[in-house]
Formats: sequence, C-alpha cells, structure tokens
Amino acid sequence: MSDLVARTGRLQQRYEAGCRLVAGCIPFRYRSSDETDVNSEKVVEVLMINSTSGPGLLFPKGGWENDETVEEAAVREAIEEAGVKGDLMDFIGYYHFKSKTHQDEFSPEGLCRAAMFALFVKEELDSWPEQARL
Repeated sequence: MSDLVARTGRLQQRYEAGCRLVAGCIPFRYRSSDETDVNSEKVVEVLMINSTSGPGLLFPKGGWENDETVEEAAVREAIEEAGVKGDLMDFIGYYHFKSKTHQDEFSPEGLCRAAMFALFVKEELDSWPEQARL
C-alpha cells in the first residue's frame, strides 16, 4: 500500500470555455541496446498505463487543480497513476478529447483539454496511489 494518496473529487478542478483542464505527461527513459557495451546505441522506452474505462493504453493524465501549476499537476499525475518520478522536460502541446466517464455541470459534454509534457523517468516507485486500479 502506498503512503501517497491520490487526489479525488472535482471541487478544485479547473475549467475553461466548457472544457475540463487536464495535465499529463509522456514518461520516458533511455537504456542501452546492449547492456554490456557502453558505446551501444540508446533505446527510448515510453511508459503507458492501462485505461480504467475500457480496453487500451494511455499516458498518465488527470485534472489540473486550482492550487497547483500545470507542471505540478503533470508530475503529480505521473506519480499517482503510473508510479514514476522524474524531471519534467519540454511542453509537447495540447490535445482535446471527450471523456468517457466524466461529465459534470461545468463540462456537460465531457470535453477536456490536456496539456502534455515529456517526463524523464528517474525513479520507479514500489507502490503508488492508483496502483490497485491496474
């Protein structure tokens, strides 16, 4: 069981123009293609998580809350949903999507705008808040 606790509820969520604002990241790390040769080419590994609302994989993301920056929200979601910590790198961009599970009074259509960042993974946690959702 994780000592960390996932944030829940929608009271602190940010909305803009009928869209729920979401922050997420694309966690990645490098490894050598040949672990015994220091001069071997580097391979990029990207982490995705299982969707809880149906089949498929996705990048860790979740609601951006009023008491945090978008960068802090992206880092928090990587810890809560994927169990990884690291350095937030570049802002990649925004994408829009329709949530399958989250419609509310501020976003009745379930529209979301996600701000995505690259996250260089430095640590994999043994346990994390949403680990049981796997």
